[in-house]
Amino acid sequence: MRIETSFLFDLDGTLVDSVYQHVLAWKEALDAEGIELSVWRIHRKIGMSGGLFTNQLLRETHGEISADRVEHLRQLHAEAYKRLRAQVCPLPGARELLEALTNAGTRWAIATSGRMETAQVNLEALGVDPAKQVVVTRDMVKYAKPDPDLFLAAAARLNVPIENTVVVGDSIWDMLAARRCRSLGVGLLSGGYGSDELERSGALRVYEDPADLLLHLDEVAARP
Repeated sequence: MRIETSFLFDLDGTLVDSVYQHVLAWKEALDAEGIELSVWRIHRKIGMSGGLFTNQLLRETHGEISADRVEHLRQLHAEAYKRLRAQVCPLPGARELLEALTNAGTRWAIATSGRMETAQVNLEALGVDPAKQVVVTRDMVKYAKPDPDLFLAAAARLNVPIENTVVVGDSIWDMLAARRCRSLGVGLLSGGYGSDELERSGALRVYEDPADLLLHLDEVAARP
């Protein structure tokens, strides 16, 4: 029996060119709280859940870790990110990739560690309506990446076995989550991580961006 493949996409750095806008927004939030941290250290944590992100940052800087402070930082980041929305745009080939999958009858969903308040900026740039397409955000699950909850929830909403899915992401957190839920991980270089890091985290294949993946879909997926 032929197994049809469904796709579970990360959002930031995978479909939308927004990773560095998130880095700048977190930098602004941290600066506002008097927390000094290099930009490169912030980038290394983009893609994991916001709560885990802030907890790790505060631990590294020996700052006070409290639920109120974590929530305040999250709000500052969301406000700063929204101010950068004009800089957010789809990555090369992202719209064409989603259109090709849709036209081929291949099911796909988006699963992002971002909450809807920031994910909505990206979805609008991408032209995806969460009322019409499966989109799972941090608000909808108990744990986010590197835990697999987001991808498991997305597969459940598509009504497909998680083992028959391909997780496409740009960060090590996506690949680790894919391994934990027994999905096939495919990495993209469009979020700033290198091929070696993505492969060590579990990526079976690594491509430059959505346009490159579109050219090589037959390498990772069985068509309907």
